[in-house]
Amino acid sequence: MAEKDKELLLQAKDISIVFGGLRAVSDFSLDLYKGELIGLIGPNGAGKTTVFNMLSGIYKPTEGTVTFVDRNGKLDVINGRSPAQLNRLGIARTFQNIRLFGSLSVADNIKIALHQNRKANPVDVLVRTGKFRKDEKLMQEKTEHLLSLFHMENKISEYAKNLPYGEQRKLEICRALASAPELLLLDEPAAGMNGQETEELMEMISFIRKEFKLTVLLIEHDMKLVMGICERLMVLNYGKIIASGLPAEIQSNSAVIKAYLGSEYEAIAGGAQ
Repeated sequence: MAEKDKELLLQAKDISIVFGGLRAVSDFSLDLYKGELIGLIGPNGAGKTTVFNMLSGIYKPTEGTVTFVDRNGKLDVINGRSPAQLNRLGIARTFQNIRLFGSLSVADNIKIALHQNRKANPVDVLVRTGKFRKDEKLMQEKTEHLLSLFHMENKISEYAKNLPYGEQRKLEICRALASAPELLLLDEPAAGMNGQETEELMEMISFIRKEFKLTVLLIEHDMKLVMGICERLMVLNYGKIIASGLPAEIQSNSAVIKAYLGSEYEAIAGGAQ
């Protein structure tokens, strides 16, 4: 699809952030189009999660602007919006370090994300009106449906902290999807997973992208996953973009090989020439 035919969803224009005189990210720009699956890669400490924090409202850029097309098709500057406000607009994310409510059930972790769509007010909840009961039924049905897509319906009543690591990752993604996002930000979703779990994750990301008509931006160090599912890649090093392009182009980029991919990719690139 030609770029002119794509629908812009999010644009970051020359965003930078400074912490105590340290420029953690410098002049980062991104045009993200609806339906894309883009990877953001680079060495540890390159600024990848800091970029996610700026896009999801945890940090406000020191310089530059971030604009987003919300659910109503309105393009607006989102600098300074809170994570909750951005979630209502259609941006959801997961975290490198899993952030579940461990002492709550699997179902309750998902229902928390569904809460913003409730129609019942506090009085309805207090006196258990028909509106409240309808809300509860819909939330339960949505929760069960989401868990069935992840083959976790049999874990609905378990405490989140008791799930195996791979299923905790799935639950965090499931919770993010519960808010019906337009854009899903995945921060190292394969971290801590074994080879089999990573294969399943690749299939899952491809599935949910199609099933939920999502745009996905992910951070990941697992190159098999990145090269296998991402349509294009951006590479950060010391807070700056050093390369952007198709996976094959990135894999053979000498600057990326030197800064991040290493000698094994240099051999691959040399053999392809």
